[in-house]
Parts: sequence; structure tokens; C-alpha cells
Amino acid sequence: MTRSKARLLATTMLAALTLGTSIAEAAGILTIGRREDSTTFDPIASAQNVDNWVYSNVFDVLVRVDKTGTKLEPGLAESWTISDDKLTYTFKLRDAKFSDGEPVTAEDAAFSILRIRDDPTSLWSSSYSVVDTATASDPKTLIVKLKEPAVPFLASLALPNISILPKKVVEEKGADFASAPIGSGAFSVKEWIRGDRVILEKNSNYWDASNVSLDGVEWISVPDDNTRMLNVQAGELDAAIFVPFSRVEQLKTDANLKVSLDTSTREDALLINHEKGKLGDKAVRQALDMAIDKQAIVDAVTFGIGEIANSYIPKGALYYDADNLRRPYEPEKAKEMLAAAGASDLTLDYNVKAGDEVDEQIAVLMQQQLAAAGVTVNINKVDAASQWDMFVAGDFDVAVGYWTNDVLDPDQKTTFVLGHDTNLNYMTRYKNDSVKELVAKARIEADPAKREAMYVELQKTAKDDVNWVDLYYSPYINVTRANIDGFYQNPLGRFWLEDVKKN
Repeated sequence: MTRSKARLLATTMLAALTLGTSIAEAAGILTIGRREDSTTFDPIASAQNVDNWVYSNVFDVLVRVDKTGTKLEPGLAESWTISDDKLTYTFKLRDAKFSDGEPVTAEDAAFSILRIRDDPTSLWSSSYSVVDTATASDPKTLIVKLKEPAVPFLASLALPNISILPKKVVEEKGADFASAPIGSGAFSVKEWIRGDRVILEKNSNYWDASNVSLDGVEWISVPDDNTRMLNVQAGELDAAIFVPFSRVEQLKTDANLKVSLDTSTREDALLINHEKGKLGDKAVRQALDMAIDKQAIVDAVTFGIGEIANSYIPKGALYYDADNLRRPYEPEKAKEMLAAAGASDLTLDYNVKAGDEVDEQIAVLMQQQLAAAGVTVNINKVDAASQWDMFVAGDFDVAVGYWTNDVLDPDQKTTFVLGHDTNLNYMTRYKNDSVKELVAKARIEADPAKREAMYVELQKTAKDDVNWVDLYYSPYINVTRANIDGFYQNPLGRFWLEDVKKN
């Protein structure tokens, strides 16, 4: 089911009109325009960047990825030790408080780790099933024991979804915590006006509050790309993310603006619902991959800023295989393959985020390209906020989705898109038992050379199975007013709003 165009227009108009009455003019308030609204403030219940990028402002984790996106650094844990057998991790917590003034304890940390592993609402349970026990030996000492050695475990603690939550508050509030959270990050949630904005205020109890310049942040939902760019050009927003490729050069000429292209781990891919009719046939999926001209998409849609993707592991990330297969664009051969598979009359329902300029352009191009292979594509425009629900429900044949890594180790994405039961492999419903088994083996392989070989094999098998169609890699593209300094995303997508200054 899709929302009407009238509702989408009303949402866009509301966002545009309310900007004028925003507290944005306050010197210490940073306003950021984005497409979607948040979906939940329960970290274990989301896997979307629209949530995770705000979680990093509101919550804190035991271990962080640094600004370069290349190494781990202390978060709530000041230090840690690992036993010789690699099974026991001991963390010493810093003196930190939640936004309500209560201390962050090792009991809170143990509770949060076991919750992401065990709670039925967790989308990340598979990634933390290796945890055996998590206990507090004293208020500032957390001891985590694993069932078996797991190379990516320490890196996985930097995932925003395993942020440390206050045990007492979560247990008291239950499901209500997801709407009115308490965290220990640089900012706290003052108000969430659903469909409009999330208003954050500086958390005076944050352990590093003295180095936070902003008084607050507003994440404002402006679904339409063009409207969002006009808002920042007019000074109604301090910053906007998801700048369309087509606007980069034009915005760079505006002396009142700064455009940044930050190194990313982003990959855009065509998600395929393997449980929809002929899409369950590998030969059909291979034909679709061959019928899509990725270079044309890179040239026409990304204006050459993007780069053709050949693996689910992004270029530059650990164990990326530069030699992984790149299927040639051969629509006639694809047409023959579809005929051989009994899918000559294939028709696909393609869900597209309305107002997303890039998504809409890709859809039109793919519709034309797939038609050359005899495939009929019906484009269904849906509002961005409901697209994820449609993924979960399986209410789609194909749709473009994107992923950015949240941690340094490839296990996170590999588990999530190839070896994960909880989220149906990023909702594609992809199933391959041998792949799932290899994902689990790669997680615990200590020898770097052997581990790399496993990930190379996983990349090759995923490409052969066409778990999805790899499209392109691209940087993060954001724009700010010229008076904003320090607005930056590291390669894993984290916004370091602690460092932002509004001059």
C-alpha cells in the first residue's frame, strides 16, 4: 500500500512552512534537513541510517570508531583487556552519567548487551549470539564472556544499535522508551514531533560536555530533495544531507554555502525479493543483473561522482575483492536467459521513494533498460517513511536500497545481508545455507589470511547467487551554510556534531 501524492505534498509543505518558525535562528541551534523522520529511539529495533545517525548524538557506546573511520577508540569504556584465550573481555567504564543525571554503570552495559542478543524485537540478535554472559563485577567493571573466540566482537561494540541504555528506565518505560529515550550522548531528546523533526538539546551531563559547542540540534524532515536544497540556500536550514548529485556543482558556486564530499562506505543496490515468483530463480536474477547498465546509471544519475559496485563489501573496506565479478551489460543475452527460465513475460513492481531525485532517476533508467530485455517494470512511488515497512512486509518485487557500514569489521554487513535470519537478509529473503555457515566460520577465524579468503569466497558466491544487484559506490554529499564549521561524517556515517561550531 502506498500513500497518496497529496499526503506526500502536505508533508513537504508542512516541513517547508514550519522552518520559518523554527528555533533555528538561535545562535547555538544547528538545523539539519534530511529526507525521512526517525522511526524509533529503541536502538535494537532499527537498522536504518536515519535512526543510527541520530543515535550517535543521543546515546553512547562502549567503544567508538574514530573520526578517520579506521580505528577504535574509547567510548564509555576507558580501557579494556582481552584474555589469552580470546573469550573474556573486561571493560573499565569511565565516570559518565545519563541525561537524567544517573550514573552509567556496568550493570547498564551488561543489560544492553544481553538485550540486543535476546529481546524479540532486536534486529541484531544474530550478530551478538556469540555472547555467553555479560556481568558487572562492580559498578565500573563489565565482564563479557564469549561462547567462542570472535574476531569482530570488539568492533561490533561500536555499532550504534548496541548503545548503552539505562536498565532501570528501559524496564520501567517498556515500549514507551522508544519515544522518550534517556541516553548518555552529547545531546538528549527534548521533543520528537513525528513527521516533522527531532529536537535535541545539549546534554549537560555528557562526560565530555565541555567540548560541545552547540546548544542543540534539530533534525528536520524535508522529503523533497529540491525543497531541502532551496531551504539551505535561503538560510532556513544550517545544513542538508543527501544532496542530489545533479546539484553539487551548482551549490559549489554559492559563496554562502560549503559542499562536502566525505569518503564513505555507501553502496546502493537493487534489492530483490527472492520470495516473489520467478525472482526465486537464480538464473532470473542473473539475467536482471546483466540487463542493467550500471555505467549508464553512474554517468547519468551520479554525474560521474559514483563508481560501479562489484561487491556487497564497499571499496576500501576490509577484505574488499577488487577482482570480484562484474557482469557485462548484455540485454539480448539477458532476454535469452529469461526465456530459458520461463520468465519471458516477467513483470516487476518497483517501489521508489517519492521526492528522492536519485531514486526516481534510477527507476526510470532501469525501467527502460529492463524493457530491452523484455521485462515490464511498474514504478510505484511511496513516501520514504513507509518504504522500510514495505520491505519488512515483503510488499515489493524490487527497490533500490543503500547501506553504509557502521563498524570496521566486514562481519556486520555480511551477517546482515547474507547470513541473518532476524531481518531476512536485509529483507531480500535470500537463502543459502552454505553461505550462512561460512559467515559464521569467518566470524571466528583468527588467521587473517584464511579469514580474507573466506570473505573473498562470500563475495563471489553472493555475486553468483545475485543476493541483490550491486549498483554503485558513492561519497556522502552534504551542504552547510558558510558559517558552519566542523560538519563532518566519517566513512561509517557518524556525524561528529560534538565538534560543530555555528559562527
